[in-house]
Amino acid sequence: MDDVVAEALRQFNARLDVFDPAPGPAVASVRVGEQVIALRAPVVKALTEALLRYQDPRDRGVCDHCGGPRLDDNFVCADCGRPSGVFGRLLAERVSRYEPPAELS
Repeated sequence: MDDVVAEALRQFNARLDVFDPAPGPAVASVRVGEQVIALRAPVVKALTEALLRYQDPRDRGVCDHCGGPRLDDNFVCADCGRPSGVFGRLLAERVSRYEPPAELS
């Protein structure tokens, strides 16, 4: 796994180097396992911005009721078990009005 991360950082460095004809000195370094990768200022800036902007696709916000960060695909909170948000409320209302077909009674 270390090799994959190190290679991704090297490729990131290389992609940004083409836009800077006079690259300056390294201002930071990252150790990945036994490998050390030197980073110049533009790369540090771009990497920092990318990390700060990243949002996990599983992140669906926080629960309206308990503030927990773990909403499932149906916007039901894994912490308190209640549906969250407008979509969650709509689901809860529809479920409360649901009447099963007569053949299931």
